[in-house]
Amino acid sequence: MITLSNETDRIFSTSLPQRIATELTDREIELILCDDEAIRELNLEHRGIDRPTDVLSFPLEESLPGMPLGSIVISVDRVEEMARALGHSPDEEFLLLFIHGLLHLLGYDHETDEGEMRAKEAELIRRYGLPESLIIRTEA
Repeated sequence: MITLSNETDRIFSTSLPQRIATELTDREIELILCDDEAIRELNLEHRGIDRPTDVLSFPLEESLPGMPLGSIVISVDRVEEMARALGHSPDEEFLLLFIHGLLHLLGYDHETDEGEMRAKEAELIRRYGLPESLIIRTEA
């Protein structure tokens, strides 16, 4: 189950993200859509990086039965900019970022693992017919 909090005017369907999430977990996920300024503030507060980013994940530290998995925050400004730059639709970019954020909630970490997160992303991207730009840009 995805609980959506949309702080923007941009509308994205959550039907495919819901399907992907249900495939990977039975726990609730909070999905927050915001602008660059809001995600920049979160990035600074939680990572010490004073610039906007595309997606942030906040897994809940303590996992008790029935508790949500955590929160995914996506910058709609970044979605639209990256979609234009990479030549695919904002809906596709949104799904790519959702998958990336969800995998972080599930404990994957491309900065420290041996390629497991990238492999899982590639599997999901291919299964759902999404552009492979996320795989290419995270390998760089």
